[in-house]
Amino acid sequence: MLEAKRRAAIFLLLAFILAAVAGYLVLEKVKQLNAELGGMVEVYVSNGDIPARTLLQSNQLTKMEIPQKFLTASHVTDENDILGQVSVVPLEKGDMITQNMLKSYSNLQNENNRLVALYRTDKIQFDQEIAALDRVDIVVSIEKEGNKSTELFMKDVAVSFAQGTGEKFAGIGVEVSSEDATKLIHMQNYAEYIRVLKANVGQDDEVSQEEVKEEVPAESTKPATTEPKTEDAQNTQKDPAAKTNTEEPQAPKTNAQSSEGNS
Repeated sequence: MLEAKRRAAIFLLLAFILAAVAGYLVLEKVKQLNAELGGMVEVYVSNGDIPARTLLQSNQLTKMEIPQKFLTASHVTDENDILGQVSVVPLEKGDMITQNMLKSYSNLQNENNRLVALYRTDKIQFDQEIAALDRVDIVVSIEKEGNKSTELFMKDVAVSFAQGTGEKFAGIGVEVSSEDATKLIHMQNYAEYIRVLKANVGQDDEVSQEEVKEEVPAESTKPATTEPKTEDAQNTQKDPAAKTNTEEPQAPKTNAQSSEGNS
């Protein structure tokens, strides 16, 4: 009985020693693999189904770890590289997002419109600093059959973006139809001079309307002052009492004549 217990204890001790050695060997192997892989790094994947051409936001993203060894330049490790971009392909939940899937978001009002960049050069001049969402007029100077002329080429054109501010203002991007885009590029290439004017945003119109509203009551009071005069004049002409009053001074004259005749 004691011999059996002694053997069992020896076997348990040997098993424990072998398990410890095996665990140590496995741990060393894992450390070696991790050293070769370079550790783990977080990349971004989609948090759900995302249609193509959808502006990507933070709530649509999640993180996943991959070995550093398998990280490439196409993987996205910074969230700021994704925000404000769109994916050119539809994404499903868990799909890894790479740089070649992303394109800059184009804030066009119409899918048939195009963005045309106008940068400040010796031939293109801006009268004022222009910001995004402003509207501009484009004036061109051209020569036709030996005659030079300056004309309004495009009016009230929407500005999609502006590059630079202050002294570093470089130019703008305007949103035009595909047909007008061709015409505008032609003018950029062959017009002698292009001048970009910042269009009115409507403040002056509001002021003028308020001035008109203020002037209207003043004009409306003029007829009110003249009409009573005409009515009084008509009343005095139609009033029989007024006529009798005018005829009364003639009575003393007749009396005077009769008294002269009697004398």
